[in-house]
Amino acid sequence: MELSLSVRIAEAACKTRLNVPFEQLVDLAVQHGYGAICMRASAGGIGTPADELARMRETVEAAGLRVSMVTADCNVPLNDDRGPDSLRDIGPSLDVAQSLGCDLIRVCLKTSDDIPWAQRAADVARGRGIRLAHQCHTTTLFEQIDHSLEVLKQIDRPNFGLIYEPANLLLCGEPYGLSSLQALAPHIMNVYVQNHRLDPEGPAELETWCQGRVRFHHLPVWESGGVDFPVVVKALQEIGYDGCLTIHQHYAHLMGPEEAAEKSATYFRACG
Repeated sequence: MELSLSVRIAEAACKTRLNVPFEQLVDLAVQHGYGAICMRASAGGIGTPADELARMRETVEAAGLRVSMVTADCNVPLNDDRGPDSLRDIGPSLDVAQSLGCDLIRVCLKTSDDIPWAQRAADVARGRGIRLAHQCHTTTLFEQIDHSLEVLKQIDRPNFGLIYEPANLLLCGEPYGLSSLQALAPHIMNVYVQNHRLDPEGPAELETWCQGRVRFHHLPVWESGGVDFPVVVKALQEIGYDGCLTIHQHYAHLMGPEEAAEKSATYFRACG
């Protein structure tokens, strides 16, 4: 597995901008042995001028890295009612991915009405050699494993897959170990890692459709009590996953990006 560093580690809470220059994150990725950068619209997306995207690509490739995935507009990670809008006009997102030399885009589905749009978007993307993927995520069609598999079967496109993310499965009361990964394996196009510890009195809260409101603590990925990452890494190895393992943790309120990038990389190398 190749380590990928998401720009989310230095993203502001609004998810629309970074707290540090993009170049600093690229330098951190190189310094700590990452192979790729996971791009989000907070750094570069559909609202970014084409010449700026080209410059960012040059920065990444000059550092010996690549862009592993693009989340091209801010509504997708905000997971709001406008999250699926990009499916209805996938062209701008495809342009961003191609500008950054990337063949994978994260998208969002909220209702069954979004499925035909996902099919059409995947067909257009396939014509440009690009894949689409949806994260295991609360309040989407991909909260639970069985339903995720049903939706993937309905979409039925070879270039539409899944971003496996165990912390969101944890919040939804879903198993995230080997049996789940074996079921999801044919569809996994990326892996996100972030860490939560369930706690009825926890300071953070997210709505889920299957569990109601769930309270929890945000934890660094190397802290115990949340996702069992040694189990996750072993299970990924057992299913033969050889793609990116993306550090997706929102660290801005926990620590600086330097510490986050270094300790996350050290931890997951030890897990493997």
